[in-house]
Amino acid sequence: MIVSASKLRRIISLDNDSKAANDGQIIAEICSDPTAFVQLYRRHYDAIFRYCVHRLFDRHTAEDITAEVFLKAVENLDRFRGNQQQFRNWLYKIATNAVNDHLRRTARREGLYINSREQANNQVNECKESTKKLALLREAVLSLKPRYQTIITLRFFENMKLTEVAEVLGSSPGTVRSQLARALTKLRKILATDFTV
Repeated sequence: MIVSASKLRRIISLDNDSKAANDGQIIAEICSDPTAFVQLYRRHYDAIFRYCVHRLFDRHTAEDITAEVFLKAVENLDRFRGNQQQFRNWLYKIATNAVNDHLRRTARREGLYINSREQANNQVNECKESTKKLALLREAVLSLKPRYQTIITLRFFENMKLTEVAEVLGSSPGTVRSQLARALTKLRKILATDFTV
C-alpha cells in the first residue's frame, strides 16, 4: 500500500476520535479504512518526535524526519507483523534509520559538532554553569558514533529497557549492554577532558 505525502497529511488531518484500541487492532482496520492510521499517528507521534529531537538537537529537522518516519510506516504497514510493543519498536527502528540516513546524507554530524563546539565556547563566557554543562554534554554525545548516540538516546532519553533497545537495533541485549558500556566510557573521557579545560 503506497500512500503519497499529501494523502498522508489529508488522512492525519481528519478528526477521527474513535474508540481506543491496541495498535494491532488498528493495523488490521487500516486495510479496510486507511483513516485508522490517524490513531497510530496520534498515539506515537510525540515519542518519535522527541527521540528525533534528542538525536538531532534541531526541532525543525526533527519535525521533517518524524514526518518521514510516519510516511515510511504507512507505506510499509502491510509488511508489519507483530503486537503493540513491537509496533512501537518498529517505529523507533524506522526513526533510527531515518536519522542516521539524514546525518550521512547531509554531513550534518560534522556541522552539528562544529556548531556545538562554537556554542559551547560562547556559552562558557556568557551563560550559567548548567547551560555550559548541557552544551558540553550535547557536543560530547554528537562526537560519538551514530550507533552509540542511538543507544544512549534510547536508553536514557527515551527510558527504554536494554531488551527494547536491542529489538530496535536488531541486536542481542548483551551486545547492546557492552556497546552502552563502551559509549559511556567514551562519553566520560570526553566530558572529563572538557571539564578540565
